[in-house]
Formats: sequence, C-alpha cells, structure tokens
Amino acid sequence: MTSLVLISALALSACADENGGAEDPEAGDTEAVAADDTDNIDDDAADGDAEDDDEAEEAEPVEPSARETHQAGGPEPRLVVTYDGGVAVLDGVSTEVVGEFDVEGFVRVSQAGDGRHAFLAEGESFRLMDVGTWGAPHGDHNDYFTTDPLLTDVSVEGDTPARVVSHEGVGTLFFDGSDEYHWFDLEDLDAESEIETESAKSEGQHDGVAVVLEDGSRFETLKGSSGARFVDAAGDEVARNEDCPGADGEAAGPDGMMAIGCEDGVLMWDGDDFEKLETGEDYSRIGNLFSAEGSPIFLGDYRTDEDGEEPMTEVALVNTDSGEITTTSVDSPYNLRNLQRGPEGEALVLTEDGQLHIIDEETGEHLNHLQILDEWTEPEDWQEPSPTIRTSGDLLYVTDPEAQQIHIVDLSEGETLVTGDLDFMPNEFVVIDGRPIEGVSEEYDGDHGHDDEEGHGHEDDHGPDEDDDHHHEDDHDHHDH
Repeated sequence: MTSLVLISALALSACADENGGAEDPEAGDTEAVAADDTDNIDDDAADGDAEDDDEAEEAEPVEPSARETHQAGGPEPRLVVTYDGGVAVLDGVSTEVVGEFDVEGFVRVSQAGDGRHAFLAEGESFRLMDVGTWGAPHGDHNDYFTTDPLLTDVSVEGDTPARVVSHEGVGTLFFDGSDEYHWFDLEDLDAESEIETESAKSEGQHDGVAVVLEDGSRFETLKGSSGARFVDAAGDEVARNEDCPGADGEAAGPDGMMAIGCEDGVLMWDGDDFEKLETGEDYSRIGNLFSAEGSPIFLGDYRTDEDGEEPMTEVALVNTDSGEITTTSVDSPYNLRNLQRGPEGEALVLTEDGQLHIIDEETGEHLNHLQILDEWTEPEDWQEPSPTIRTSGDLLYVTDPEAQQIHIVDLSEGETLVTGDLDFMPNEFVVIDGRPIEGVSEEYDGDHGHDDEEGHGHEDDHGPDEDDDHHHEDDHDHHDH
C-alpha cells in the first residue's frame, strides 16, 4: 500500500545504514562540509572574532564538490518548482523546501532524464540544476544518496531554448529560434563540468523537436510543422513523411516506436518506417502525447475547435496496436498541464471542476473520480500559474497555485496523503525520483528495482523510468497556445 510506503519513506534517514555504508561513487575524496557545522566552532575562536562581525564579508558559495553526501535507505524523490522570481526544490514526501534559488523572469523546467538533474530554460540557455537525489547500482541492489540541491553555472547557450528530450541514455536540447539541437550523454552530466555536446540543424521551425538515439540516428520534425523524418548517424535521410499538419507533441513507446500529434491524427515511426493514424475528423488536433511503460497506447489532448476558442473536454486514446484513435469525454475543460499516466497505464486528467478522472487506457471507461481541488479556471496567459499534475509511480503530485499548496495523492488508495503549504505561487514543476535509469547508470539492472522490499521509497521502481517507453513529462510540448 502506497500510504504505508510513503509513511515509511519519512523514516529513510533513520535507515541509511541498512546497506552497510556503501561508498558513493560520485563523492570522491573531497572533504564534506556540513550545513550545521557552525555548532562545532571553538568558543574562544568565536569570541576572538566577535569584534570583526560588523565587517564580516559575505561567505563564499560552497563548491559543488564540497556538499555533504548522505546515504539514504531508498529513493528520495524531489520536486523542482518554478515561481515568479525563483525556483525551489521540495522534498517529495514532506513537501519541505530543501533548496531555493533566485531566477529572473519566466523560466521553464524539464527533467534532464538521468534521475538526478533538471534543466531550466532561462534567457538564452538551458541551465543545469543538480537536484541532489540519485541512485547507483551496487551488486544486487541499488544504493541511494542525497545532497544539497544546486543551481549550477553549467549551461548550453542558444536562441530560444524550448524542449528537453531524453532517450536511450542521450539527452537532446532543442532551440526554437535557430532550429538547432544539441545532444550529449546523460551519464556525463555533472555540476562542475561543461556539457560536451554535438549539434545539428533540423528542417523544423517554431515548435520543432528532435530525438537522438544511442547510435546517433535522429528523429526530427519538418519545416512548417508538416511532418517528420528519420536520419542516420551521418545525417543522411532514411525516411520522411509530410502528412502530419501541425506536427507537435513527440512521445516514445515500446520497441523503438515514436509518435507525434497532428491536426488530423497521429504520425508513428515504428523503427523502420512511418505510419499515419487518422481520427476521421477534418480538424482534431492532438498536440501532446503521453506514454506509459510497456503500453502501445498513447494518451493525447484533443481539440476540435480550429480557432482554439472552445475548451477541450475530450481526450484521445491512440492504440498503436489496433491503429485506432478513440475519444472519451471528461465533461469539463482541461489543459496540457493536466494530463499524465498512472502506474498501470491509466489515463489521468485533472479538469477545471477540480476532479481527477482515472480512465482505463484500453476501453476509455472512467474507473474513478477524485475531488482534489476547488473549481478553477485556466488563465488567459499560458505562462501564468495553473494547476499542474505530475506522477511518480503510484503517487500523483498536484499544484494549487491560488491556495499556494501542493497535494500528494495515493493513486492506489484514492486519497490525498499530504497537503503542503508553500510561501510562493507554484507554476511549472517536475519530479526527480532519484532512481537509476536504464541507459544512463552503469551496471543498471532492472531487478535492482526490488531493493526496497522493506518499504523504503515507492513501490513502483520503474527502473527504465517513464522515459524508457517514455513520455517526456511533456516538457517539450507547451505550445498549444
């Protein structure tokens, strides 16, 4: 039961010695600096320096390598939450703020895809944040660690940073202003090292996206958002399809499948060729797609008003096995921040009446409705805060900007476990669950995911992460405006 798992996670710090004090492979030999070491200052030395207090200089920032590393008894999820003027890192169990940083202007936040880092789209760059939670395979189990979060000075510069995609251990950063994308090995991300990237220019333009595979081959959208193409590692075109007007919302599924939404259906790449799935309506825009691990079915938003004046009240279920696209009504408006997938592949939709709809992915049947929030209305400006949902295993995180709260919902029990009060109005956020990721972590073995059988962390150790048969947390799909 998730509620028991969550409660046990509160005691993780007390269980940190269970694994026998395994070494942190990233800690090195650097001497740790504890945040509360001021309690150990020699009294005489403190007295002797008292006369200089008024002239004391501002303390130098702690170097990334000097942060103290703590071993945990299981994965410790953290949330990265943006707000006007800042970004905060919250404990994913208690919602306590464990780090807070000043930023200027409106910033976007995306998972990096390695289970530890995030990227802020800030100004004309993607800036790396070390969220300070991670896991590492160790023999027949995983070890888990935490440290203080850090907004680094490591960045990748470009014109209008837009989307972050991770696939097969490769991260890709797409810049809308230049149609360029940069890719890198996720395992190389580090708070102290510049990111070594390769780059290419796509045929796309605004709302473009690219996905780079482990062998260097690439999936790209086309100029004018008209479709997509696949190129090999040398950049030579393998296949192209221009039958996808309004192409947007890339997501990946099982067996090398990729898909993008169109104004009349979905365009799929099966690893060898493209296939178009039609909705049967003249205009039926699917601008965002969400996948679930191992599932051939994508969840999509569904807009039938070409002018965008009428709210969306239906969602699409795209069955790539049968080739059918069906819709189901949720009876109340929602937006692109209100769609996610559950631990069993369920379609999750938060609507403006405050209800969470839990929908069977195969039949479209509504399995349950949970009243999470009071009634709310989507703001006219898409950059303004509005309720947003994110999942991690069988936990759902829901922001309530007006109330300055965040809720943690146990999907298996259908109840709200924690409501955290914030001193800011949350806007965008992502969940970094601190687990090893297939294709990123050395010696990864999916069986390592069962190392928290005693109730530490979450039940669903989706070792391959939702980013293996992943959807990309929709971090690149915020363009239905």
